[in-house]
Amino acid sequence: MSTFRSPSIIITGEGSFQKVIELVQQHQAKKVHLFADPVLIGLNVLKPLVQAFEEKKIELEIFSDIQPEPTSEAGNRAKAALAASGADLVIGIGGGSCLDLAKAAAVLSCHEGAVEDYLNLTGTKSLSNKGLPKLLIPTTSGTGAEMTDIAVFSLEDSKDVITHPFLLADAVIIDPELTYTLPKRATASSGIDALTHAIESYLSVHATVLTDTLALEAAGKIAASVRSAVLDGSEQEARNSMSWGSMLAGLSFFNAGVAGVHALAYPLGGLFSIPHGESNAVLLPYVMDEIRDSCSGKMAVLAGKLGIENNGRTDEELARLAVLEMKNLIHDTGLPLSLKEYGIKEEDLDRLADNGAKQTRLLARSPKPLLRDDIKRIYTAAFHGNLKAEGVSEHVSYSD
Repeated sequence: MSTFRSPSIIITGEGSFQKVIELVQQHQAKKVHLFADPVLIGLNVLKPLVQAFEEKKIELEIFSDIQPEPTSEAGNRAKAALAASGADLVIGIGGGSCLDLAKAAAVLSCHEGAVEDYLNLTGTKSLSNKGLPKLLIPTTSGTGAEMTDIAVFSLEDSKDVITHPFLLADAVIIDPELTYTLPKRATASSGIDALTHAIESYLSVHATVLTDTLALEAAGKIAASVRSAVLDGSEQEARNSMSWGSMLAGLSFFNAGVAGVHALAYPLGGLFSIPHGESNAVLLPYVMDEIRDSCSGKMAVLAGKLGIENNGRTDEELARLAVLEMKNLIHDTGLPLSLKEYGIKEEDLDRLADNGAKQTRLLARSPKPLLRDDIKRIYTAAFHGNLKAEGVSEHVSYSD
């Protein structure tokens, strides 16, 4: 038996951003607290929204004290600002960090204590009510934060989360037009983040027929579009496919979970402040390489979604080629493929392995149990940029 969860309302398509006022009015909100990435203010993305609120005489307060990979201190500032505002509805518009802060603040503003009190690994308090209504609007195609009940916070040497159904959005708007001005690097990192969600949820031990369907559709759309979206951000068909694929991947990983890639990415963000999408990208081929013998059948199916022709190959060979194609794809987006490129030293790998092994919530979903020695081996491979899958040379043909 399995349960599938999602936000109550999901509105998609170009121009769907215009539905914001309608949703706010449905909640009869008198004052809205808007969490917004600072870059959106500079780009005047919010100007039409602010004008619409003025016309409808709905009070609006904007909070833009948002940095990537938010700390618990940032979460506490967001909570305090929302509580002081007296707002009765929350909107988050931006990347995953902004959406996570909006979700957490909407719930925690109605609770005593600090972010630290509710963290998964170390918190001692429990959430008792869902707080304020939440409308989430992503401006990247990748994090999936709008689809989940998780808010991620950076700690000194890793990351932790607040996770509870109360954090789930009441409504989500996914408008590809909001991603058209996203820079190349952000397009690449958020796109590979979304692809990681699709792949890890598909290979998760908690996967279901429904999540597999979503994950494979997402993987196919993202793999076929991310290169074009990075190369030319105004290419609307690619942007639309990325937005749709990211949403499907978000729904899949919210229900099936992510595993080893995310578990090992958390210490990279905590210790070295590597952005989350890039942390996933620099680890994804190496984790796939480590676990492929434990899930070769599924990875063979995944290979097809990555454009690799079957040609009578065995599952094991297709799984190997899927790993190689993933490395090629990440290379083509311009993202680093080794930990060395981030200035990480070989003596850092033991500390990374120690912290990665603590992410038991995520590691429990891996198709291959990953112990501390396995984790150290993955980090070592990622440090050197070496794949076991590269040990055999074969020409790879791709389907259209």
